[in-house]
Amino acid sequence: MLDTLIFASQVVAPNGENRSIRGIEMNELKVIDDGAVGIKDGKIAFVGTREEASQLQAKETIDGTGKILSPGLVDPHTHLVFGGSREHELALKQQGVPYLEILAQGGGIHSTVKATHETSEEALYEKGLFHLNRCLTYGVTTMEAKSGYGLDKETEMKQLRVAKKLNENHPIDLVSTFLGAHAIPEKYKGRPDAFLEEMLSMLKEISKEGLAEFVDIFCETGVFSVEQSRIFLQKAKTAGFGVKIHADEIDPLGGTEMACEIGAISADHLVGASMEGVRMLGESDTIAVLLPGTTFYLGKDHFAPAREMITSGAAVALSTDFNPGSSPTENLQFIMNLAALKLKMSPEEIWNAVTVNAAYAIGRGDVAGSLLEGRNADLVLWDVPNYKYVPYHYGVNHVNKVWKNGKVVAGRAISHADYTLSS
Repeated sequence: MLDTLIFASQVVAPNGENRSIRGIEMNELKVIDDGAVGIKDGKIAFVGTREEASQLQAKETIDGTGKILSPGLVDPHTHLVFGGSREHELALKQQGVPYLEILAQGGGIHSTVKATHETSEEALYEKGLFHLNRCLTYGVTTMEAKSGYGLDKETEMKQLRVAKKLNENHPIDLVSTFLGAHAIPEKYKGRPDAFLEEMLSMLKEISKEGLAEFVDIFCETGVFSVEQSRIFLQKAKTAGFGVKIHADEIDPLGGTEMACEIGAISADHLVGASMEGVRMLGESDTIAVLLPGTTFYLGKDHFAPAREMITSGAAVALSTDFNPGSSPTENLQFIMNLAALKLKMSPEEIWNAVTVNAAYAIGRGDVAGSLLEGRNADLVLWDVPNYKYVPYHYGVNHVNKVWKNGKVVAGRAISHADYTLSS
């Protein structure tokens, strides 16, 4: 007997059993009309039609007629743990001050670094918990969390330990990434290679404590060059970490090409990616993680070339880039809207990008992002008539209920006290 049997007018059932979904295949989405999903012992035990499920017995039956059911969403690029906020920079952005100029004036990342230094581990945990709760209400059940607001050993380790504790105590599964190479601190001005060596010296301790699976670097004008990034990430790979890269966000330096050459699991941002970089993405296993919320929030008109990437054969994922400076939003549904409006992605491509491909972009393709029997029952029931409606109707939360490992953890009638797990 099943524990729970959920019926829905549509079941969105992307299949990521063996690999990410690439190129024109991204426009193909398995949808079961008048479908059903069964849960037993926290796992998916049945996926099929209502008619096929008619003979099944369950302790609980949920009628989602008029609604759709999907896998839990996956957010593969966030800067979850940080101190303070940066609302004071909004006026500068409105005046057209470039981000790199704000950074040079001691704002941007440096402002958040100062606040994170000054915030206790306990306060960072509570703040992170607040943001995770909000992410959960939007249907996210798995996400990445980067460090990068320390730029010194003590604060970077503090961020990573907070992320580990949040993963242990919250329903959302967190995948941790060490982004110590996020900016060059003032004391290392003019000596970026020495700073990178200091960050590399932390890897042994990070590995020993199980604080991160991936290492990332900000490859951009005024920060770290392509060659510095290549050397740094290759050393991280040698130390046993998977690697990611903030690449070609502002200027087309060639970070996209380098990410493909070294086998990075993902290359993120890519607004300035060259056509050669786009071509290489189509021929590599590196997943393009696009962050249209950042481009939108910074008031720019040029978005990442998603259409060209998909045409080239690349696997594209979408993420919030949740952070205090350039994308202060936990709402992955809004990113789905932006992907339709600004990246010109189809509804089918968008759903694949926030489920299967997002899971593979953080090394969770074997456990998250798909509806397959035996997988953890991470599910979302949506108050929408069909899967095309979510990218269409923007600015609201369409989630009715969220299940994590077969347990309802968020939804319309669920209070924070019902799904917030305290340590």
